[in-house]
Amino acid sequence: MLPANLPERVKLIYNYPCANSYLAMNNSQPAETPPVCDYTDSDYQATFWDTGERRYEDAAEEIALKRLLPASGSLLLELGAGAGRNTPRYQGYQRVVLLDYSRTQLLQARQRLGDSPRHLYVAADIYKLPFMDGLFDGATMIRTLHHMRRPDLALANVRRVMAQSGIFILEYANKRNFKSVLRYLVGRQTWNPFQPDPVEFVKLNFNFHPQTIRLQLRQAGFKLEKQLAVSHFRSAWLKRHLPHQLLVNLDKLLQPTGAFWQYSPSLFTRSSATGLSPAIPAGMFFQCPLCAAPLPETDQSQTCPGCGHEWTFADGIYDFRDNTNPESD
Repeated sequence: MLPANLPERVKLIYNYPCANSYLAMNNSQPAETPPVCDYTDSDYQATFWDTGERRYEDAAEEIALKRLLPASGSLLLELGAGAGRNTPRYQGYQRVVLLDYSRTQLLQARQRLGDSPRHLYVAADIYKLPFMDGLFDGATMIRTLHHMRRPDLALANVRRVMAQSGIFILEYANKRNFKSVLRYLVGRQTWNPFQPDPVEFVKLNFNFHPQTIRLQLRQAGFKLEKQLAVSHFRSAWLKRHLPHQLLVNLDKLLQPTGAFWQYSPSLFTRSSATGLSPAIPAGMFFQCPLCAAPLPETDQSQTCPGCGHEWTFADGIYDFRDNTNPESD
């Protein structure tokens, strides 16, 4: 269940011409950038995680990440980093780039993690990632894909910025979970959990079919290596009446079953980037999201040499969001 205040805080950035069908949506390119779920000024971290109500889910996700993360790495891109809940779990990487569309979420992350050369805070749109091709040898996207109306475009953008054989860990909401299957079979749910198309249960909140995500990962240029089924006991009643550690231990025992069947609410995948990635020009790190001109990493605002757009750096946060669209809400 979503926090009660979340739907009111979801902002649609850019108008998006919705496709008439799932097939049309996946075979056509949008005229404009798809909408973005913006958590600006949201108390999501405080109400969803800090209260302890999601302690079981947090512990289950920590176990999954430990099973999937490489022992070490150079540069990790944390997509949808929010307030930095998972960032301390990426100790094996030398540097971590925290990316989120919400600047206020990144301010919370900076307050939580502090200023360090190891952490870089970037406000940007996942459909317009402001990084050079092939930059990262690792990436994670946890509790973020469910906000993507065009997951295929999002995954393609992630692949663009990843180095050859880089490791990508993805979590997504599974529409074919036990609860939805049972509700469908007894007639308490109209949408079919076995159909491949996503279901939008709240505006810009989607559940996906496992086969669809596996296909889109492959089409984006990723090779699936491992699947885990996570958060089997995501039930308020169970969390109230059964010991916390018992639920966590049971989930830990069941997670490897994701290799054979996927019926849990949350699924974790580990994939590697296939194909070649281009060499990065010396001294370049960022890429203008408007014209793709290379940009250096510098702790100050800079003007793009290609299109002349100014990208700001303030309060320790790089801001690469395109706020020039007059139709933005």
